[in-house]
Amino acid sequence: MSEEIASALRARREQLVAELERLTEPPAEGATVSFGKRVGDGTAEAVERLATTATARTLAQSIADIDRALEKIAGGTYGVCDRCGGPIAPARLEALPAASRCVSCA
Repeated sequence: MSEEIASALRARREQLVAELERLTEPPAEGATVSFGKRVGDGTAEAVERLATTATARTLAQSIADIDRALEKIAGGTYGVCDRCGGPIAPARLEALPAASRCVSCA
């Protein structure tokens, strides 16, 4: 069972890493973002960059959560809350396989 979970987590990690790499790749050569003096100039680009940054942070955190879950599987502590040491409910792990805390501690 743990190997199935680990396999699913590794596959999800690969997807997230690919998405993160896509989001954080440098702009194409010659592409520039300019912000004009008038309200609205460059606003769409600025908003898009802010959204991309937020998404990249979320992806990076999800990757870190998966890495932690994989460490716990390898160490035999998967399903044990990192904070209180109690069990993490199976339903929580089914919904969030990378969960490292029980509902009470989350």
